[in-house]
Amino acid sequence: MGIRKKTNNKNPPVLSHEFVIQNHADIVSCVAMVFLLGLMFEVTSKFAVLFITVQYNVTISTNGPEETAVNHFHHGIKDLATTFFYMLVAIIMHAIIQEYVLDKINRKKHFSKTKHSKFNESGQLSAFYLFSFGWGASILLSEKLLSNPVTLWEGYPHTLMSFQMKFYFICQLGYWLHALPELYFQKTKKEDIPRQLVYIFLYLVHIAGAYILNLNRLGLVLLVLHYFVELLFHVSRLLYFSNEKRQTGFTIWAVLFVLGRLLTLSLSVLTVGFGLATSENQGFDLAAGNFNVIFVRITVLAAICLTQAFMMWKFINFQLRRWREHAQTQTLKKKQVPSKSKSKKDKANGVNGVNSHGADSPRARKEKSS
Repeated sequence: MGIRKKTNNKNPPVLSHEFVIQNHADIVSCVAMVFLLGLMFEVTSKFAVLFITVQYNVTISTNGPEETAVNHFHHGIKDLATTFFYMLVAIIMHAIIQEYVLDKINRKKHFSKTKHSKFNESGQLSAFYLFSFGWGASILLSEKLLSNPVTLWEGYPHTLMSFQMKFYFICQLGYWLHALPELYFQKTKKEDIPRQLVYIFLYLVHIAGAYILNLNRLGLVLLVLHYFVELLFHVSRLLYFSNEKRQTGFTIWAVLFVLGRLLTLSLSVLTVGFGLATSENQGFDLAAGNFNVIFVRITVLAAICLTQAFMMWKFINFQLRRWREHAQTQTLKKKQVPSKSKSKKDKANGVNGVNSHGADSPRARKEKSS
């Protein structure tokens, strides 16, 4: 399964660092294919199913004129195997987007090294945020969570999930886990690694926390909101790389970023601080998936508030840096304009001096004789 084109004519030693980096998509594809082939044989199918299909199925019969069976899912330790498989899928999709979309654009645009890495980052994240936002919004509409916000905390713990919601969280965890080996595969600069590790860690902690603590409904709403704002930022950056005059998207993103932080805090406090605090189902029950105790609520709110404060701090620093760079650019332009006009005046004065005091003029002959 050839995915990445080998542009380097040199053949690095097998299993060397360069060999793994050049062929990592093919290697991962072979590993994923092993799990898929395992479904074909009865001996290995039970093992392969753990990685490929969503586990912990619960069938519930609905009462009505026609009794129907509805499938729901809850979480468990076997989800780690499923997350691992879809992490492999995310690595393969990352390589496909990089090779057949981003690399072709890079070759046409001839970006600098700095713009090249930022363009690749925004290109990958734009594709992921667009897909995740659209998928998450469709789940919100089907679950009717937007039309009835009370369902965010009503009936907690929400141990049973629809297939789409559980698969969504599995794919989210798989994607952000794949970002860790991609730091090695993409030869990320050492100075960029701490920044990327921080936001990967924050995504994993918040998504896994919402999934394990059965706050999947609140987590889904906040993820869709956050992904929409981040999608706008990375699309604006892609447009900026194509034409540096296109900066309107950053202004819209700045407004929506602040509103997104306020809305995130409001929904979190409303759901965890008020909704769960006044719920009748209080207490800690690990078997039932109930974590509605004051310590857990305070921890969840503290984590969300600290994360939003950290993001606002980074946002303010980003805006101050942009304003500082803009001010420096304007200052340089103002300095260049007078210097150009002064040079033109000097040149004009020099020409006039030659004409008025030239070699053929009487004054010039007098000065020469004296």
